[in-house]
Amino acid sequence: MDRDSHSEDTLSTMVLEDIKNKLINAFKATGESREDGQQCQGPRVRPLSIGRSLQANEELRRAQIDGAITWLRSELLEMRSQDLQLAQTLLGLNTEIQRLRRESLGGVEAEGEDQQ
Repeated sequence: MDRDSHSEDTLSTMVLEDIKNKLINAFKATGESREDGQQCQGPRVRPLSIGRSLQANEELRRAQIDGAITWLRSELLEMRSQDLQLAQTLLGLNTEIQRLRRESLGGVEAEGEDQQ
């Protein structure tokens, strides 16, 4: 089961990284299309403060994406932990049910022998 858990971790990480890259590319494409729209209106003269502001916004968006991915990862780990606890509980209940069935069937057989 440890190998399965490791495979799930790897798969989850790959899926999250793919989502992260798609989001980053989407934000880049949005930013580039805005810049292209501005460029068509005339020569683009971008003061240094605007360039820094755009860079800061891009870094903020990346930090927010990273934060969201970190949150998702922690939620998935918590869900896995809860899933394992639930599986252990269900296995314990199944074992107890089987034990009670054996006792019940054993008691019925013993009663049948006493009556004969």
